[in-house]
Amino acid sequence: MSLLPTNALDLCRALIRCPSVTPEDAGTLGVLEELLKAHGFATHRVKFSEAGQPDIDNLYARIGSGAPFLVFAGHTDVVPVGDRAAWRFDPFSAELSEDMVWGRGASDMKGAIAAFTTAALAFVEKHGMAKGSIGFLITGDEEGPAVNGTTKLLAWAKEKGERFDHCLLGEPTNPEALGDMIKTGRRGSLNGTLIVEGKQGHVAYPQRADNPIPHLLRLLQALISPPLDQGTAHFDPSNLEIVTVDVGNPATNVIPAKAQARFNVRFNDLWTPESLAAEIERRCADVASGTHYKLIFEPCNALAFVTEPDRFTTLVAAAIEKHTGREPKLSTTGGTSDARFIRAYCPVVEFGLVGATMHMVDERVAVADIETLTAIYADILESYFGTAEA
Repeated sequence: MSLLPTNALDLCRALIRCPSVTPEDAGTLGVLEELLKAHGFATHRVKFSEAGQPDIDNLYARIGSGAPFLVFAGHTDVVPVGDRAAWRFDPFSAELSEDMVWGRGASDMKGAIAAFTTAALAFVEKHGMAKGSIGFLITGDEEGPAVNGTTKLLAWAKEKGERFDHCLLGEPTNPEALGDMIKTGRRGSLNGTLIVEGKQGHVAYPQRADNPIPHLLRLLQALISPPLDQGTAHFDPSNLEIVTVDVGNPATNVIPAKAQARFNVRFNDLWTPESLAAEIERRCADVASGTHYKLIFEPCNALAFVTEPDRFTTLVAAAIEKHTGREPKLSTTGGTSDARFIRAYCPVVEFGLVGATMHMVDERVAVADIETLTAIYADILESYFGTAEA
């Protein structure tokens, strides 16, 4: 057996050294599986395939057989490093410098995986699992299409009879400092393309052509104004962002035949993908005025959801405040995460490291934050299973 990491920092560095740029695993799941097996967890490596999508390896682990069942979730895949020469250290060296661990995935989210794994192993070593169960849902497809990862692993686990009571997802939820924020929900995300058809012609004879660009601009203005809504009790206002406008016209003396734009909507719990698409279609129709256009919406697997505050949320917040001195804000801001899949199976909240450098060159996290996060997860386990000292 290889020498296994003995603390969260060592495990974090071992995971970072695996260049697991999505969809590559690069050995990350093997590191975790070996460690969990050595501490009595039953582990399963589950690979899923689908035509047109990368094959993805996933890891499921459990110890204990009863309720309550607390499952930790996370992803070992990371985004590309970008300009490798711009990094201060090799992005997969897990360098220690200035009381930080540097490398791709340090904050998103190998540091949190290392922390909750270490906390769980210490809990099992101290208490055993006479009551309840601890599990792990680890995927390599969160930064990618998210087709052959968590969504299929959850369905696989359900078919095996696994039933979770709560899930803690280790995404980097804190904007500036550890303890800032718990994510108790996520906005939905809908992608669309708007295509306007015109008539090509010479710019000197506009009466013989139909320029699609002014039509497109008029339709886009209708999409962004007025605002979609004013927000809800748990969510900010929904927001539509135009991300590309494309004509593909290399000539300055030609009126193009077609223009198109792509957009993304981050929407709150006032909307479903269907009702949002209908609203976008209505807005276009209201100002189309004979314009030839079509709207294409991509399949949506990211619905808005919120986990209502309960005993588990309070328990997590109390552990955070104990170790950081901060009362975390309950938030639904930010991008999507695998919580959107997990919420169909059990209540889920997210708490991890500081995300200030995630996806950036020189991604890094403070060593002290990894240690503190491990202590927070340890306290959550103690309180959840009723083993905390009075």
